[in-house]
Amino acid sequence: MIDRDIAMLYGVETKRLNEQVRRNIERFPSDFMFQLREDEKRELVANCDRFNSLKHSSVMPYAFTEQGVAMLFSVLRSHQAVDANIQIMRAFVQMRKFAQNTQLLFSEVVSIKQHQIQADERIDELFS
Repeated sequence: MIDRDIAMLYGVETKRLNEQVRRNIERFPSDFMFQLREDEKRELVANCDRFNSLKHSSVMPYAFTEQGVAMLFSVLRSHQAVDANIQIMRAFVQMRKFAQNTQLLFSEVVSIKQHQIQADERIDELFS
């Protein structure tokens, strides 16, 4: 998630969120949070209209992983932050479930395709 979106959900300014992160930087290793590069920011703006306001910003946004979002909870403790964090964690769980279900579905499709290929090969043998 991008810092701007998290700040909005937590009811704080992006500037304040990033300020708290800097004050507690030891809680945010590179696998919890990273700053976008210029080319990544351009791609984000190009692919998502809602990020147009970042187009002319000289500040590179931060992106937070699931663990980073959870860690933000420890540095932003407003009631709104608590509620938002619960909802975000639930969304991450749903995303993982969706990804798992998609993987299972993909595996089943591959299996069906393999059986179809084998059946086609047997039919070809019968008529050869």
